[in-house]
Amino acid sequence: MENITLIEEARNGLVENIHHGLICGVNDQRQSIYNVGNEEQYVYYRSASKPIQAIPVFLSNIISKYNLTDEEAALFTASQRGETYHISALKSLLHKLPVKEEELFCPASYPLNAGPKEEMIRNQESKRRLYHNCAGKHLGFVAMCRELGYPVDGYWEESHPLQQKILSILSELSEVPETKIIKGIDGCGVPVFAIPLKNMAITYLKLACPDLIMDDHMKQAVKNMTRVMNEHSNIVASEDFVCSVLLKDPNIVAKGGAQGVYCFGLKKERMGFALKVLSGSEDVWPNILASILEQIEYSNKETTASLRALKPSVVKNDSGMAVGEIKELFLLSGNVGEIE
Repeated sequence: MENITLIEEARNGLVENIHHGLICGVNDQRQSIYNVGNEEQYVYYRSASKPIQAIPVFLSNIISKYNLTDEEAALFTASQRGETYHISALKSLLHKLPVKEEELFCPASYPLNAGPKEEMIRNQESKRRLYHNCAGKHLGFVAMCRELGYPVDGYWEESHPLQQKILSILSELSEVPETKIIKGIDGCGVPVFAIPLKNMAITYLKLACPDLIMDDHMKQAVKNMTRVMNEHSNIVASEDFVCSVLLKDPNIVAKGGAQGVYCFGLKKERMGFALKVLSGSEDVWPNILASILEQIEYSNKETTASLRALKPSVVKNDSGMAVGEIKELFLLSGNVGEIE
């Protein structure tokens, strides 16, 4: 991987942290129009794949059959963080769907967000599979197995027909042959896929611009899925997290993954972007994403300002004193990665 600096974090003029990375932006001709680093570098999607993994649910009639709300449906795409509204929607899903909690392959966990986690520990509540941040995805997986007549046992295995169906969908959206997609195992135990960064950007281009999808059924499924993501953005992550901040903008389809992976698509501009922070940091996502939007002169300044508010360029200590700064050191330019 190329060591192109995206972000420097300095304290009193001395650089403390350097974050190298890769960025690719494509237009609706699938051409790379912005490129920092090697766009052909293979990168694992991690949880940025969740909208793709959720497409089988939206292709089915599960949502109407079990009278799911849009808020509940958004959980299939989510990395939920255990807030009250997440837990309420998860419990409702579990009640409505033909799924038992013990069938979920994701491990028992406490919520990701500190507040609800600490409250559960104080109340001496046990960890539950339902509280895992991937529980919504797994509920969808088990429900789809029942709907399609697939065995529930082993739904997490790469060879399972549901995982093969997801692989086929990813191949179609990303334009990468199935044989060229690298498979691994994600944190929650299901297959995770790696493809070239450029093709990750193409995937999110199509999520933002479903008219580029040839299959009409999938085109409508993607429209329905991205609508619920935008309308229930806090379900996808939670307040003051990057995914929810971006998804509040109805022009954006976005999802991040572990180890510094982030993907988003712009509907009106008909662009798709993918990036990888090589340090694996998620902390600098707001700085990178805000800089990308500023450099392409994105029209919704409120979205950019919301990202800047998540991670200001001024570093402050615990007393609120300015002690350093965060600098974005990359320039977007057509097919060339440059450093200031």
